[in-house]
Amino acid sequence: MSKSKVAVVTGAGGVLCSEFAKQLSVMGYSIALLDLNEKAAQAVADEINATGGKAIAYGSNVLDAESLESVRTKVNAELGSCDVLINGAGGNSPKCTTDNEFFEDGDLGSIKTFFDLDKIGFQFVFDLNIIGTLLPTQCFAKDMLGKSGCCIVNISSMNAFKPLTKIPAYSAAKAGVSNLTQWLAVHFAKQGIRVNAIAPGFFVTAQNKQLLFNEDGTPTPRTGKILAATPMGRFGEAKELLGTLKWLVDDEASGFVTGTIIPVDGGFSAYSGV
Repeated sequence: MSKSKVAVVTGAGGVLCSEFAKQLSVMGYSIALLDLNEKAAQAVADEINATGGKAIAYGSNVLDAESLESVRTKVNAELGSCDVLINGAGGNSPKCTTDNEFFEDGDLGSIKTFFDLDKIGFQFVFDLNIIGTLLPTQCFAKDMLGKSGCCIVNISSMNAFKPLTKIPAYSAAKAGVSNLTQWLAVHFAKQGIRVNAIAPGFFVTAQNKQLLFNEDGTPTPRTGKILAATPMGRFGEAKELLGTLKWLVDDEASGFVTGTIIPVDGGFSAYSGV
């Protein structure tokens, strides 16, 4: 592929998306690294540039259309127009996490239950995952019109297949991301823009670490349940998502693939528990 192709990655300062960005750089893309935390994105850009790639970090808010359009103008001037968009920005909020998996007698007023979930926090999680996918797509997909070999990769989750306990907002939002992925795939099919999603299983990131490990580094009971339900018996490593990413963005390898949500989960979604 030509060195002139451009990949835009949102949430690029995070554990997983930074690896996506580095992989795309190895594949010859110039990388626009978008993150609300510009310092985190800059650290990734520095690493890519130090190894001979080309990357520029941009502070950007995926919930602000004007912010995105401002960045798009800069990306077009400094790197070129977008060929590949990775919608990696997303996440959960502690305000939308129940203390227990099941509601039981006596819970009201003693712990954080479903009835105590914060409306503003719930809305934030929906916005971050759904609107945070919608607005970057509206912004950067315009540059894909009339070009060949363009694609969008969204980041879904195991939650989209079966909702996990304790985190209803995140589960519902990621189900929405999967549904939106399919809708976009159909909508843009005549334009040749392929739209797919990767649904990671369980990977340790900054956002979920406190749910998976105690302060002393020992695994929480939730970690025990996750690993017991993952046939491969371990957490995934970020590099294990890269093969799927490489396949999805390669127009020769996956040129007839659109509207799919690909689990990369160590068998979690296939396991019945018995």
